[in-house]
Amino acid sequence: MAEFPPELRYLKSHEWAKQQGDVVVVGISDHAQDALGDVVYVELPELEAECQAGDEIAVVESVKAASDIYAPVAGTIVEVNAMLEDSPELVNEAPYANGWFLKIKMSDSAPVEGLLTAVQYQALCEAEEH
Repeated sequence: MAEFPPELRYLKSHEWAKQQGDVVVVGISDHAQDALGDVVYVELPELEAECQAGDEIAVVESVKAASDIYAPVAGTIVEVNAMLEDSPELVNEAPYANGWFLKIKMSDSAPVEGLLTAVQYQALCEAEEH
């Protein structure tokens, strides 16, 4: 059974966002990593790259498919998870811990409030399975 941590916000495209002050940590959900299968490569953005909410900012590749990762908020990429370069399997092993992708310094305040709650996202995932 997939995990849906209640402290996170989610996108319909299966990213999660965790706000820490004016920075948002971004990864893919447990549901998404399970659907992808074994992750073999993660393409991360350049530091200091600007993005708008909804922009394609990274790519995750698995044995099954490649999927784009979308920005949940507008801002500047301030950190990427370098561990994923050598250990992309962290996305499968710990999608909400060591498997995070990047951090975005927000250009506006409180945009994560408009994202899905864990309950809303879980309902979306369950609807997709039927």
